Amino acid sequence: MRIFVTGATGFVGSAIVHELIASGHQVLGLARSEAGASALAAMGAEIHLGALDDLKSLRDGARQSDAVIHTAFNHDFSRYLENCAEDRRAIEAMGAALEGSKRPMLVTSGFGSLAPGRIATEADGAPTGFPRASEAAAAAVAARGIRAAAVRLAASTHGAGDHGFVPRLIAIARDTGVAAYVGDGQNRWPGVHRLDAARLYRLAIEQGVENGPYHAVADEGVPLKAIAELIGRRLGVPVVSVSHEEAPAHFGWIARFAAMDMPASSARTRSALRWQPERPGLIADLDQGHYFA
Repeated sequence: MRIFVTGATGFVGSAIVHELIASGHQVLGLARSEAGASALAAMGAEIHLGALDDLKSLRDGARQSDAVIHTAFNHDFSRYLENCAEDRRAIEAMGAALEGSKRPMLVTSGFGSLAPGRIATEADGAPTGFPRASEAAAAAVAARGIRAAAVRLAASTHGAGDHGFVPRLIAIARDTGVAAYVGDGQNRWPGVHRLDAARLYRLAIEQGVENGPYHAVADEGVPLKAIAELIGRRLGVPVVSVSHEEAPAHFGWIARFAAMDMPASSARTRSALRWQPERPGLIADLDQGHYFA
């Protein structure tokens, strides 16, 4: 297949590009800069110049391809609401380009407040309580007869080159001199290695996305205290609890995420796709040391 990938040079997107090409697919990767185009060329992908706010470029990329994998998102939290609206428009534009065909599209979502107080499953509806509505946008597209589904990425999608939540926790520990968790630290984050996640995207797009949403989850739930303890050991700093009231001052913009309990199962995904995570889990990956280099 010829697959249009947005976010193709990103942490997860680049892993997907490598996975697709290694499996014999052609990749048309979205690039908004010369540096991005060069990176895609080095990976063996075709280059499609454009951007998330260039809806014509997105429609053209989707029309030229047999399938779409959408991983791009602008993570500038100073304009988060605008970025969420941009993401929704991007999904709608690519969905419109696929209308009337049987070509599948995968979009990227998360867990957030998907199932407060219990383990989330693929049977749970789209996450609520967050402005980002990638999954709801995909559902609206699917309601028009388009083969669209979501991959819910674990809160800690980890591996070399990670620039997400865990690196931010490490940076905060370096700045403050303590590795902290909230309350008793038993709130859990699901985890998956980026290379395992990339294989899940490939399997889902090859099989037509009918069994979505999919859970890219290897570790069902890693307690935040366990993450903080490893960070403390690696950095040689004390491990401390902060109260929910103290969390915003200590963690800044990720305070809400640091307090979330969002364990998730991937049992249905594993069965439907015959997907089995093979890479190190979150704690084992952190303990390899590359996060602290």
